Amino acid sequence: MYKSYGDYLRSGDTKPARDDTQFLPPSGDSDRITIGELARDSGVTLRALRFYQSKGLLTPQRDGTSRIFNGKDRARLRLIQQGKRLGFTLSEIRDMVVARAHGCAKILPISRKKCVEQIKLLEHQRRDIDLALAELRQIYTGMFFTSDVSRSADEQVSKAP
Repeated sequence: MYKSYGDYLRSGDTKPARDDTQFLPPSGDSDRITIGELARDSGVTLRALRFYQSKGLLTPQRDGTSRIFNGKDRARLRLIQQGKRLGFTLSEIRDMVVARAHGCAKILPISRKKCVEQIKLLEHQRRDIDLALAELRQIYTGMFFTSDVSRSADEQVSKAP
């Protein structure tokens, strides 16, 4: 068995984004939040929070079998959500979390070059989506034309002597 939760995380394929995992002391901390409360407050599922934990992006403290999150965890989750919303991979988000943990005070801890690359990627994806939408609209419009032609042919057949 593992001596600490940090040992457990380090034993897998992934490394936690922070290396200061501690078990909670029995004192009452006003900044403590359960996984359910964090899920509800952030609009993220319990499964997603557990997934981020399994990838080392979130490292809650433990109180028995309960996961206890704090303000830093909430901030990390906001960064994860922002990274996802902007289309970054989990690996890139991990790098952002690590940079933030090491004191990077940028709004989003990425380089200008990475920001430009992501903008270009998203613009390319938008072009692809616009093309797919145009194609689907043509197909949809064609369905009306085809159904009108079919109806006309059916009417002519039914009127034939």
